[in-house]
Amino acid sequence: MRKLVFVLLGVAFGIVMYKAEAASWFRIFEMFSFQSFHMYGFIGSALFVGVIGVQYMKRKAKDVDGNKINIQPKAKSIPRYLIGGIFFGLGWALVGACPGPIFALLGSGVFSIIIVIIGALLGTYIYGVIRKYLPH
Repeated sequence: MRKLVFVLLGVAFGIVMYKAEAASWFRIFEMFSFQSFHMYGFIGSALFVGVIGVQYMKRKAKDVDGNKINIQPKAKSIPRYLIGGIFFGLGWALVGACPGPIFALLGSGVFSIIIVIIGALLGTYIYGVIRKYLPH
């Protein structure tokens, strides 16, 4: 039953991404060419909600066993942000979508996105294999 809740939340997330046009290559192009505020507003809203959610989790939320959630601070490291940001930006530019809406695109009938999904899964696997050698 719990898994069904997560599937339904994922479907709802995909519908929101698609209806908000966050999965639209044209909207992403407008954002990167500074022609429209649409995506900046969408991302800014998500950031605002995320900050509030993390602050709530740090203060009051508990895990499924009733234990307090403890979020460890990450060490600041310029190389990891540069390397990660460059790879993320290159992937976003080449594909025309960030990882969030790729499944929404598949659900909307853009079947060529399967190549991207396979690449994302392969890249995640490779990262898991070489993670211990990377700057963190």
